[in-house]
Amino acid sequence: MKKAIGLAMLFFAVGVLPHADAEPAKSGVEKLYILNCGEGVAGDISRWSPGVNEGKSMDFVDNCYLIKHTQGWLLWDTGIPDAVAAMPDGLAPADPKAVTWRRPKTLAVQLDQVGVKPSDIKAIAVSHTHPDHIGNVELFPAAMLYVQKAEYEWPGANNAPRFEPEHPVTKLEGDRDVFGDGSVTILSTPGHTPGHQSLLVKLPKTGAVVLTGDAVHFKDNWDNRRAPSMNASKEQTLASMQKIADTLTKEKAQLWINHDKAQRDGLKLSPDFYD
Repeated sequence: MKKAIGLAMLFFAVGVLPHADAEPAKSGVEKLYILNCGEGVAGDISRWSPGVNEGKSMDFVDNCYLIKHTQGWLLWDTGIPDAVAAMPDGLAPADPKAVTWRRPKTLAVQLDQVGVKPSDIKAIAVSHTHPDHIGNVELFPAAMLYVQKAEYEWPGANNAPRFEPEHPVTKLEGDRDVFGDGSVTILSTPGHTPGHQSLLVKLPKTGAVVLTGDAVHFKDNWDNRRAPSMNASKEQTLASMQKIADTLTKEKAQLWINHDKAQRDGLKLSPDFYD
């Protein structure tokens, strides 16, 4: 009898005494919102698919992804600058083959529609540092920025830094389990830029998805493993595509291609969400 009482007291002390109504603590991703972070028209998509599609135009989209985790909000990519929403003719590129971008909805307005203030977002991560992905980073001056060290230190135009020096940053050197529970993993996928990264997100009902960033720009390039001519490294690009393909197989994941309008048009956009 004394032994039984002693064991019960031990269980109570270490917090493992079972309870009929106890539920396991929940962790992981609760929701994923796809935000419209830009729409545009590419003048000549052969710059993304060398030797193919010469002179062919294509509609592009630019997505951001807002992820609600039990530990807080994470924003993946920040899109075209919100200021472009006030430009009637959009933002024209220096290279006519590239994309003329428009901003139908600002990022700030879309966050407000789902009841999120910029100050609520404690972490942001960007696939890479091209302007259509980092246009609104400074809407979140206190949010921890997750970026590959190789990308952060890659010199910008006139050797300018790619981010405000005072912005809090975690410089990665490879993959990173963001929340420590396997639900959101940054994948190092260099090639498009020196420190490009993609994101694996595991949702409780939808399952796993891989957000490509610009590891691939549209499905035809993915199917044919094409590396854009402007990429930093063709070899790294192809290796990163294979890494993504292996991840899709291992995790039974969907591939969500950031700029592919045909695919994006078949997905639910914010304020709807995936869970």
